[in-house]
Amino acid sequence: MDQSDVYKTIAGLSEGEYSEKRSKFLAFAHPVHSVDEVKELVEFYQKKYYDARHCCYAYMLGPERKEFRANDNGEPSGTAGKPILGQINSHELTDILIVVIRYFGGIKLGTSGLIVAYRQAASEAIQAATIIEKTIDEEVSFFFEYPFMNSVMRIVKEEEPMLVSQGYDHDCSMTLRIRRSRMPRLKERLSKVETLRFQED
Repeated sequence: MDQSDVYKTIAGLSEGEYSEKRSKFLAFAHPVHSVDEVKELVEFYQKKYYDARHCCYAYMLGPERKEFRANDNGEPSGTAGKPILGQINSHELTDILIVVIRYFGGIKLGTSGLIVAYRQAASEAIQAATIIEKTIDEEVSFFFEYPFMNSVMRIVKEEEPMLVSQGYDHDCSMTLRIRRSRMPRLKERLSKVETLRFQED
């Protein structure tokens, strides 16, 4: 099966924890779908753990995995957000936010120690998560005359798209959703139905 229209994310909230030289790192992984959601969650953790030294995070959004950010929140540059993002990348995840809260234990960890600690905390949260695969889906809308309903429904039954909506005004209208790799075949079969015309975007 074509895997170009499949991406991996997490099913729900998961947590991880890592300790090093009395510093405590609490990691929280969330499924997210927008930058606004990311901002809300980061704000929530900053308020909840207001007494912690740092609230660092990284996120990745979208099936194409092109929208991402890493934030060190006061830790030396590249020692917190980047290793968290590195864990997201190594597991090929998207639509995910990982927040790591650090309680300072009084002993400095040094640059390499911080990188290891943030990477490990993020890794623990991912290990605890349920990783799921989702498909990139597309929609197609079209109109046809009622006598051709049986022909359309036969294609729908055989190709198994999701029926998003349908209507019966002057013409019949229908919107179907199917994974991207199967859309060309669905459209090709529908285009052979008499009177059927696709709705232009």
